[in-house]
Amino acid sequence: MFPPRHRIGAALLIALAATLATACAASTPPSTQPSETTASTPTTPAPEPTPTVSAAPEPGEDPTCETLIGADVVADFESIGWSAQAEKFYLGDVELAHGIQCVWADFEGPAGDHLQLFGWAPIESDQAGEAQTALVGQGWIREESEAGVYITEPKETTIAVDDEGYGMTYLFGAGWVKLADTKQGLLLIEWPAA
Repeated sequence: MFPPRHRIGAALLIALAATLATACAASTPPSTQPSETTASTPTTPAPEPTPTVSAAPEPGEDPTCETLIGADVVADFESIGWSAQAEKFYLGDVELAHGIQCVWADFEGPAGDHLQLFGWAPIESDQAGEAQTALVGQGWIREESEAGVYITEPKETTIAVDDEGYGMTYLFGAGWVKLADTKQGLLLIEWPAA
């Protein structure tokens, strides 16, 4: 069982996803074509936008709370006064070396359960199989997909869920495992970096 500090209000994740979707859905104004009766006035072309360059991690570098998720998500969290606390990544009672678990919240504000949890760790295939078996034995739900194997906490113990009813979820891939407080939250993890 996971401590309550690892749980989240799903509404915050949904609101964050909606904010990100709205910010990314910038519309382009329709271009105006001069008519035969309109004289065109020479204008100075607008300067080309400078692409934002984020500090990409070096190959072989371990993730940090700021590189585990997208830079735009980090910026959104920081804009509402949130910061991250890095913790060791545990899968049950086993600490996974070179892994990280990040709790994002307003640690300066009043205590509460409004937080986000993201984690990633490298894992050997035999260790992943043992962990999946142990979690399923505790009532967690196993689902296979093209992305990997999802292991989600049982609905009876879930405090916060995403739009599809999933609470805390692990995603096991080839040589790694991800963790988020909801299955949809796994989509925000962008590690390993390309």
